[in-house]
Amino acid sequence: MPSKPPSDPPKQPSVPKPDDGQGSVVAERKAARTKPPRMYQVVMLNDDFTPMEFVVMVLQEYFRLDLEAATLVMLKIHHEGRAVCGVYSKDVAATKVELVQAAARRSGHPLQCLMEAA
Repeated sequence: MPSKPPSDPPKQPSVPKPDDGQGSVVAERKAARTKPPRMYQVVMLNDDFTPMEFVVMVLQEYFRLDLEAATLVMLKIHHEGRAVCGVYSKDVAATKVELVQAAARRSGHPLQCLMEAA
């Protein structure tokens, strides 16, 4: 008669051990808060050579001001030496400054435009 290999003792049901926290990883999710982009104001400076009509045209074309608002900003530039044309994010403000300066150069005017942190 063939001999039977010895049988393994019956397995006891495993009892879970209390977790002492070692080996565990707890990931906490922090709410991601983004800051709004820093804003910059586009400022146009007065000079004695650029015609007022050109300044009004630039304000209408590049800053989307109506005729009345563009005229008021142009007069402020004329009387105070400078005026804020608009407040934008950094990339938009830089683009507007470049567009205004390129238009002034094309037309042969020394109009100056710059951006400042708002």
